[in-house]
Amino acid sequence: MTMPLVIPLAMRLGRVSLRTKNATRMFSVSASASARLSTLRSLSSTRITRPVIPLRALTLQQKQWVQSSSTATNTPAISTSNEQLSPSNATAEPVRQLYNNWIDRLPPKVAPYIYLLRLDKPIGTWLLFWPCAWSITLAASATNASVTQTGAMLALFGAGALTMRGAGCVINDLWDRDIDDKVERTKVRPIASGAISPAKAIAFLGCQLSVGLAVLTQLNWYSIFLGASSLSLVVSYPLMKRVTYWPQTVLGLAYNWGALLGWSAMTGSLDLAAIGPLYVGGVAWTLVYDTIYAHQDKADDVKIGVKSTALRFGDKTTEWLTGFSSVFVSMTALSGYMCGQGLPFYLLSVGGVATHLAWQLKTVNYNDPADCWNKFKSNTWTGGLLWSGIVADSALAHPYAFS
Repeated sequence: MTMPLVIPLAMRLGRVSLRTKNATRMFSVSASASARLSTLRSLSSTRITRPVIPLRALTLQQKQWVQSSSTATNTPAISTSNEQLSPSNATAEPVRQLYNNWIDRLPPKVAPYIYLLRLDKPIGTWLLFWPCAWSITLAASATNASVTQTGAMLALFGAGALTMRGAGCVINDLWDRDIDDKVERTKVRPIASGAISPAKAIAFLGCQLSVGLAVLTQLNWYSIFLGASSLSLVVSYPLMKRVTYWPQTVLGLAYNWGALLGWSAMTGSLDLAAIGPLYVGGVAWTLVYDTIYAHQDKADDVKIGVKSTALRFGDKTTEWLTGFSSVFVSMTALSGYMCGQGLPFYLLSVGGVATHLAWQLKTVNYNDPADCWNKFKSNTWTGGLLWSGIVADSALAHPYAFS
């Protein structure tokens, strides 16, 4: 009786044991799956932290480059993108250079070329355009040209100024690529930083010069040859800072060539008695504003051996620039006299310009790069004041031309 009872009992116990083992295995697998699912959820909710460069801090450091050369040396003048990669993925894609203005909204392949042209800083184009506008308007007044003819010529020279200023920037950056990367303010220029190769920059320059030639060929033959002759000044200017403390003089000769070209474009010849003083005065004006501009980089210029009038004049800068300002104002007055200008010209073009220059020299802080830049930019108003006097005088002398 005992064996029959024992055998079924053992079989039942075996089944219970097997069920227990299976349940244990199922629980283990379920727990493992649950742990893996929890890990995946944790990873999916975790974001990789990327380094963000504080733009405000970089801007402050940029403004303090003169006071703390060690800080400026280790701090980029323009920030890089906050989408930088972690060190382990640094080779995955290049880091985009940011310029802290509207250029950053452009496609990455386009932005360096726009920055190369300095389109975010139109002051250079204005300074190139104003001497053209002065002489065109003076010639229009002398020849009784219509407003339509004068406006068309101003628009043509405006396009030429925009194009050739950009071409000049490319030429300058090609020559200076070995020193731009050593100057805090210029080390992010596309050629110096490697964003644009010299070969691509030269090809881009060829396109700009083609546009400039197309503009130039709209003028008479005398003006075509006269305009082409200024190209040697444009090409040689960047080299002058390596050999002389007066590179701003060469810049003035190039930047004010439009004073001669605008007159010849309207008249077909040059009257140096009338327009010569305006050209000389314009060169003196360039020495004023570009010396102020050069004071931004004087600390770096000393380190790398680059020359400028800012270093040549030193503590006597105000005295020198007062002299050049006097030449500019007096030559402007002489040109107006030779062209038969009246009271509006002397009030605005002479008196207004003299007052603005006096304000610049009275208030500029040569040891503050930000203030030097602001005073430099204000010369847009200097050129505009001179031109407005010519326009006002022409409107009074030839009212029918404006009707």
